[in-house]
Amino acid sequence: MNNDLHALRRILTTCRTIAVVGLSAEWHRPSYFAAKYMQSRGFRIVPVNPRYAGGQVLGETCYASLNDIPFKVAMVDVFRRAEDVLPIAQQAVEIGALCLWQQLGVANPEADALARQAGLDSVTNRCVKIEHARLFGGLNWVGVNTGIISARRML
Repeated sequence: MNNDLHALRRILTTCRTIAVVGLSAEWHRPSYFAAKYMQSRGFRIVPVNPRYAGGQVLGETCYASLNDIPFKVAMVDVFRRAEDVLPIAQQAVEIGALCLWQQLGVANPEADALARQAGLDSVTNRCVKIEHARLFGGLNWVGVNTGIISARRML
């Protein structure tokens, strides 16, 4: 797992287009909440969910699989069960993604190893929304100890 603060900051700074595999169109689902937060912070969200393929989620066209996306994505953010992640990691490698991010509660070691072996950054069992808020401001404003001590905001 990639716990290095500098690596997480680099990933969240450089990976501005995020394919969210398992993104739900239901506003109360964690995938929707996290994607909407990232979208509000300037990230382009690309929904990937066969249930909504051809429709729209968060104002973006939804695709059935990563291979159907007609443009490059930097990060593949996975909201699926751990046992479903390996084929998604293979597709992430095939499409040339830079990072495989397995959400909080999702950790498939085979997918992690495959992504790292192919040269992708790989993060497991972490929420992209929480990490972004922790590293770029927001969580500390409500009293959460982010573990980051600084007199200035880091970029």
